[in-house]
Amino acid sequence: MAAARGRAICLTGPTATGKTELALELARSIPVEVVSVDSAMVYRGMDIGTAKPSPEVRAAVPHHLIDIVDATDTYSAGRFLSDARAAIEDIAARGKLPLLVGGTLLYLRALRRGLAPLPEADPELREEIDREAEAHGWPALHARLANVDPEAAARIAPNDRQRIQRALEVYMLTGKPLSVLQREGAAARGTGISPDTDIVMVAVVPADRTLLAARIERRFDAMVEAGLIGEVESLMARGDLTADMPSMRAVGYRQIWAYLERRYDWPVARQKAIAATRQLAKRQMTWLRSEPGVETFEAFSPGLAEKLLERVGSECR
Repeated sequence: MAAARGRAICLTGPTATGKTELALELARSIPVEVVSVDSAMVYRGMDIGTAKPSPEVRAAVPHHLIDIVDATDTYSAGRFLSDARAAIEDIAARGKLPLLVGGTLLYLRALRRGLAPLPEADPELREEIDREAEAHGWPALHARLANVDPEAAARIAPNDRQRIQRALEVYMLTGKPLSVLQREGAAARGTGISPDTDIVMVAVVPADRTLLAARIERRFDAMVEAGLIGEVESLMARGDLTADMPSMRAVGYRQIWAYLERRYDWPVARQKAIAATRQLAKRQMTWLRSEPGVETFEAFSPGLAEKLLERVGSECR
């Protein structure tokens, strides 16, 4: 089978719904290569907490955009689009079907709508915002953001330092709300990857959130048993990482980092990590259910792999 020209599949869904395993099932029957759509898997040294496919799996099925930057780096949605575009073109040129797999919402939005032409980061302005947050707290800056850009504030948590800082920075640099600039950029640029690439969006979404919540809890405990705390200890021991870096703010990592700094004990750290993962899954499901043009399949349902194989396989004929 040869991949259809200009065609790619995006297999997405909330965290802990088995997307990686489903992708491997598809790869057994269809000539696909996987392009990760995960903002944490890009970082080297973050393996257990990101549920990164093993080296053996990646040797059997080629994966792209995994282990491509150091944990000290900042990896942006713009860079993702550039890297994903190159990977898709390379995969298609070899007669394979690009299969994008993951659930990072920022990347999914960029895939579908493109990115707004936003200003570069301003270090001095960021320091000013950080000083204000240190004095008054991030919730206070979130309230300030709500006054100038209520749409952006509605989708940003009151303690999400990175996103509050960026939204305020953009407004202070341009005089326009971030949400307005994003809409303008989407209208001007259209699909993020390429107007010549048709991305078929397929999502696995659980009908029973209770089932997903239990799965999230079991998966976190399994990660801890597999050595997640030791992985974070090793990252801390490097000496060049801080808790505020984007890599260390990934769900699970930031809670264990705080535990290792003795900001709270293990039962609290565990509960916070599980709760944050559930909140992430809720945001992902809300977005997917409201997003047009996404074909939804019930996660964990009998015969799911076969249904996906039939759907994805039709793009190779």
